[in-house]
Amino acid sequence: MTLLPKSRKARRRLAAVAVAAPILAGAAGLALYAMGDSVSLFYSPSQAQHAHVPAGRAIDLGGLVAKGSVVKKTDGTVEFAIADHAAVSRVVYRGDLPDLFREGQGVVTKGAYRSDGVFAATEVLAKHDEKYMPKEVTRALKASGEWRGDGGPQTQAAMQAAGGQ
Repeated sequence: MTLLPKSRKARRRLAAVAVAAPILAGAAGLALYAMGDSVSLFYSPSQAQHAHVPAGRAIDLGGLVAKGSVVKKTDGTVEFAIADHAAVSRVVYRGDLPDLFREGQGVVTKGAYRSDGVFAATEVLAKHDEKYMPKEVTRALKASGEWRGDGGPQTQAAMQAAGGQ
């Protein structure tokens, strides 16, 4: 008794599938391996703190720019804090900030945490208009219960907590 189909045509199809399946699986595996370091996940400050994002891993960090946290240095470096309802992350960025960057507004930064816990941003993205909030920031604020409507301002308590740290 054999498990192979009796038909010659069916055996050829089975052989073709048996040859193609490992090749396709290998190609998919190589593609996923190649994408491994280029995939950037979004975190809010509290999510990054909870997830213990390792230093050097490229991520997108988003939240609200904490009031009173923006410090522009003479060498072109800008330091500021991104906050959500529960945590604050210090960010260092060298370069020109978007025109719409300001305190209290939603931003998404791309970069990685350094070993000292400071987020070194390579790119800062700010909102498009006064009602726009990045999707990831909106989602994180809604999940935390801090969302106050489409593009609406955060509660005063949340902003003071973010700016006070």
